[in-house]
Amino acid sequence: MLFTATYIIYSVAVILYLVYFSSQNKQVRLAARRILTSAGLCHLGLLILRYVEAGHTPLTTHHDTVSFFALSMTGAFLAFRWRYKVKNFGTFVSVVILALMTVALFSSRNLYPLPPALQSSWLLVHASIAILANGFLALGFCGGVMYLIQDHELKKKRFTLFYHRLPSLESLDQLTQHCLSIGLPLLTLGIITGSLWAKQAWGSYWHWDPKETWSLITWFLYAGLLHQRLAIGWRGKRSAIMSVIGFLAVLFTLWGVNFLLPGVHTYVR
Repeated sequence: MLFTATYIIYSVAVILYLVYFSSQNKQVRLAARRILTSAGLCHLGLLILRYVEAGHTPLTTHHDTVSFFALSMTGAFLAFRWRYKVKNFGTFVSVVILALMTVALFSSRNLYPLPPALQSSWLLVHASIAILANGFLALGFCGGVMYLIQDHELKKKRFTLFYHRLPSLESLDQLTQHCLSIGLPLLTLGIITGSLWAKQAWGSYWHWDPKETWSLITWFLYAGLLHQRLAIGWRGKRSAIMSVIGFLAVLFTLWGVNFLLPGVHTYVR
């Protein structure tokens, strides 16, 4: 029931953000942000109840992983919004959050006993850091999509609803940089804690398991993007495209590997 209530509150927030995108009414924007915050708090309460019910960190099933991904993205956005103001960013972010919640909605919510390898305090540390990193990288994805839309509007000289509602290309490029500067260090820390956990569980820091391999591929994509931005001065469209590609790698690492390339990390049901 709490999950359903949380999903409904997220849905209301998305509707209000879409109304604001169209009307640009500041009161609607304020209401949307408050409702999104309420949804995040309900979501946090849901996660705590799942922890109590399961008796361990609820990040080992497909439902819980996607649900926590949505919560991480909500928290990342609210933290980001507290410091930076990017016009209509909340509209795009809330849509992605609701999409994640929809995936969680149709996933099995059953709880299962932990396999021996997962019975460790590293579960909370590694999984939470890795998924929180995904939350910030998801914000970068939203910024990249917004950049590509605005860039397309300018090149085609089609000054439509999107052109008047989206921020400047410079603002969106800075947004991508801010998200990358937080998401990549968290992703790095997630890989390091995962290696330490692997040493404890299997006696070796690295096994070239499919999920480990794709985590490393994802890291190289984002590290390469940061390097190109700092060393060569990559800006604009190329950076936005790389942010989108990097996030697709995040999604494949999170979901695709579990279903297509099973390995020692295949615990999520």
